[in-house]
Amino acid sequence: MSTSENPFAHEMPAQHKNDASRTGLEGSKSLRWWPAAVLLLSMVILKVLPSVLESVSMNVLMLGFMGPAVGSVLIMVWWMFASRAGVKEKLIGVAGVAVLGLIATSLLHFTMEGMSVILFLIPAGVGLFGLALVILAHQPASRLTAALMCSAVGFGVWDLLHSEGVTGKFDAELGWRWSPMREEKYLRSLAERGAAANGDVGNNAGSETVLRADAQWSDFRGPLRDGKLPGIVLNEDWTTTPPRLVWKTPIGPGWSSFTVAGNRLFTQEQRGDNEVVVCLNADTGSILWTHEYPDRFWEAIAGVGPRATPTIGDEGVVSFGADGQLTCLDPVTGDVRWERDIQADPDCRPPMWGYSASPFIHNDLVVIHVGGKANKGVLAFDAKTGEPRWSVASGNHSYSSPQLATFDGVEGILMSTNDGLQFLNETDGATIWNHEWKIENYRATQPMVVDDAVFLATSLGLGTRRLTVKHEAEAWKVTEDWTSLDMKPDYNDSVEYEGHIYGFDGNIFACINLETGKRQWKKGRYGNGQVLLLPDAGQMLVISETGDLVLLKADPKKHVEIAKIPAIEGKTWNHPVLVGSRLYIRNGEEAACYELPL
Repeated sequence: MSTSENPFAHEMPAQHKNDASRTGLEGSKSLRWWPAAVLLLSMVILKVLPSVLESVSMNVLMLGFMGPAVGSVLIMVWWMFASRAGVKEKLIGVAGVAVLGLIATSLLHFTMEGMSVILFLIPAGVGLFGLALVILAHQPASRLTAALMCSAVGFGVWDLLHSEGVTGKFDAELGWRWSPMREEKYLRSLAERGAAANGDVGNNAGSETVLRADAQWSDFRGPLRDGKLPGIVLNEDWTTTPPRLVWKTPIGPGWSSFTVAGNRLFTQEQRGDNEVVVCLNADTGSILWTHEYPDRFWEAIAGVGPRATPTIGDEGVVSFGADGQLTCLDPVTGDVRWERDIQADPDCRPPMWGYSASPFIHNDLVVIHVGGKANKGVLAFDAKTGEPRWSVASGNHSYSSPQLATFDGVEGILMSTNDGLQFLNETDGATIWNHEWKIENYRATQPMVVDDAVFLATSLGLGTRRLTVKHEAEAWKVTEDWTSLDMKPDYNDSVEYEGHIYGFDGNIFACINLETGKRQWKKGRYGNGQVLLLPDAGQMLVISETGDLVLLKADPKKHVEIAKIPAIEGKTWNHPVLVGSRLYIRNGEEAACYELPL
């Protein structure tokens, strides 16, 4: 019989058949590999997309976060239904990937649990499984074994790592599991220098009474919460007279800034299982006192630690913890004057990033945003006793803080939330006016008031909006003048100077026209940093995301970088503070004081 007449003439060679038989994959053949290749390429593109764009929208962010995970599911769908693999091969592959994934998940470091499984572990484990199958598509005897080995590597490598959160570009900050985390290094440093809870309290200098009027920097972003410090002009020749380091000290994780009264700096940090309010000596950086209470807030984006900044009032220093511990402390000794647990109310629960609003103190009130149900959005307490005074409905989440504002001679409290911007009567919390601009993501910046205009920024690529507020007859009129995508800050506050707004568009510094919202220029890659304005000189101090200190000229025509020095190490999202010639800066690793040349 001729070959063309013999139906078995082209059957699998005997040796190949024996190899397939030993693997239990009789009937296997070359895979239809191209759909998996397309999916793998798509996963890579979606993963790197947020990192390469200057500014990231919520849609792009979700594609970068969830796209690779969805691609992983589709790879397994391809494997089961469109790969041409044998049934037994398919079932062994699916079971093997599932078992490897479960084992790897059970062994993860606690910082890699939760979203990291979806963001990293599954795409890597399934992605390498698919990649090996694409490469070995025509090798039925060895491809499944190789694919499962690659999958084990893809899953298992994440068991060797810990996470310190993400950068402003949402890139993961990873370290080896066996290397100490930043917080662990800090706790060791505390033990080494014998820093006790009342470490330096005997050396407290200054008056035994601290009032709000005594504070040089009473609030988050300054007395008016606007990031401006008048009366200061810096020497711009940092080559001849550079900033002088006065002190530098380790500090615990947290995104608080400093407030300052006399020789005391107040901030918040994390120490193991305790949140801590810390008072430092402004001249030396040594610890004057600490107040600790059991609480540990952690989430995958920003990591562990409190978010808010203590506020200085006549009745004490008021702090707000990430899980809702509102505390009024004696500024000299750290003794508790009153405290309230916000979560004791079942209607009040923190957002996913924790309570972040720095307490607002005015006259005899302490005001915070908690985003509770019904009328428990903004809460006011008696500054002396901590007793509730009023509450009012508000957005259910915000990273912004209440602040004082005046429109047409009427003073009130501005509050930016996911619902928009509301202006509240301080006496009873009643809404004076409200501007609705609902979003699903967060608002983290402070509203900026310039005369009768207020500027509201929204994170993740939604831009900045200008509103004009007028009181006509018996009614308030709030008009949207423009919404600009030329200034898209995330959690980076802006400043206003002579008809222009300076701040971050994505992770690049920029300037827009206050009247039109149009961009003047965009230059200066400082990551997701923060800015402080010296209006008497038209100078700006920027602390970059990597801890560089930059001196800029507020020039609407061009970006003018005057000087730049490395100041502190580590991811720096915290706001800088300037008191006289002393600059106080911190992040989740270090705090430092620099003497700036005047």
